[in-house]
Amino acid sequence: MTTAEIQALDKAHVWHPFTPMAEWCAPEAAPLVIERAEGVWLYDTDGRRYFDGNSSIWTNLHGHRHPVITAAIREQLDRVAHVSFLGATHEPAARLAAELVALFPPDTLSRVFFSDDGSTAVECALRLAWQYWEWVGQPHRRTLIAFSGAYHGDTLGAASLGGIPVFAGTAGRLGLPVRHIEDVDALDALRPEEKRTVAAIIIEPLVQGAAGIRLWPAGLLRRLRAWCDAHDTLLIFDEVMTGFGRTGRLFAGDHEAVTPDFLCLAKGLTGGYSPLAATLTTRRVFQAFLGPATERRTFFYGHSYSGHPLGCAAALASLRLFRDHQVLEQLSPKISHLATALQHLRQRHPSLIRDVRQCGFIAGIEITPPTGHDPARRWGADICLAARPLGLLTRPIHNTLILMPPLCTSIQELDFALAALESAITRVLTPDATPGGFQLQPLPPEAL
Repeated sequence: MTTAEIQALDKAHVWHPFTPMAEWCAPEAAPLVIERAEGVWLYDTDGRRYFDGNSSIWTNLHGHRHPVITAAIREQLDRVAHVSFLGATHEPAARLAAELVALFPPDTLSRVFFSDDGSTAVECALRLAWQYWEWVGQPHRRTLIAFSGAYHGDTLGAASLGGIPVFAGTAGRLGLPVRHIEDVDALDALRPEEKRTVAAIIIEPLVQGAAGIRLWPAGLLRRLRAWCDAHDTLLIFDEVMTGFGRTGRLFAGDHEAVTPDFLCLAKGLTGGYSPLAATLTTRRVFQAFLGPATERRTFFYGHSYSGHPLGCAAALASLRLFRDHQVLEQLSPKISHLATALQHLRQRHPSLIRDVRQCGFIAGIEITPPTGHDPARRWGADICLAARPLGLLTRPIHNTLILMPPLCTSIQELDFALAALESAITRVLTPDATPGGFQLQPLPPEAL
């Protein structure tokens, strides 16, 4: 099919997520059509290439078409592509569960429940927490506590936990009752009778993604763990975004040596190759669900593609790459380079850039709209569109530009992305200015 034929077919039948469809379907709109990928690069149907600046919605770790992950999926395809996880198991799922558990201290996270994506991983933790308290004779523990600005997914329970109203339906009227707080100090302010009703507290550790790369202060996770221990409350870490190296450590909780009662994983779990999620929990929680079938303690929750063999094979290959290729060790100098480059970027454009926020290989660049600007204009979206012809694909969160490249990105490729982003910022916010600092240069063939 030609590019125009694909675009027309898409406009006629497809409904895209987080997308103003009236604009997408407008006659003058020309949606980007991706045809193939290699490493950190995406190629459209017209042969143009783009740096994958947001890791394909924060999922891709080791680059596209990595030979190790591709081979693992192909090998699994030659065996079996799908197995019902209701009443059967298979080697990739059993091995993956064992390898995930082995990443944490003994006698902490010991059980793995597989699902499809980050939202269902959170949904699973939410239901397990509620049912746990019922099975141990404390059904009054029903209060869920989350943080303002949080994002935990789009299914009903997960969206309820989120602290951004637009993701919880029109005017935030959909969902379950959840108490949102600003910080850990708010927990101490709860009345004693309120503390006794708390079932679980959930947090995006170290950094909130959809809030615009909002960073938590150092030590917050330890304080939160101590509060939960003191009040016998379950702690949930949503590491869907931060897991698997994004923060510079394998998991965000590792920075403060804190292990939660539930750990939600997805996105990078398979290296960005296949839908798969995992909710890890403790022996304590698991044992509450044990008993004769007549007691109906079974966790009645699951998905047709739970423990999908292809996803498990991809995840095992991704973990092998972390071990065999020293991914985290090689990431450290790139994180330092990114930090220096972001500070220089801000110093060069103090009137255009309000703030830069970084957590490992996660960066948010908050821009300052022009004085007297139209408040309805989406400046962040305009800048990302301006970066597209410069060879960079990424997405904004309001006026914060997100740069979250694959972990395999080289220093040279990182500089290319930063140069494109800087040029786009100056072209949109000061159309008559000549971009300075980084200079856009084509990468040599050996860098591809």
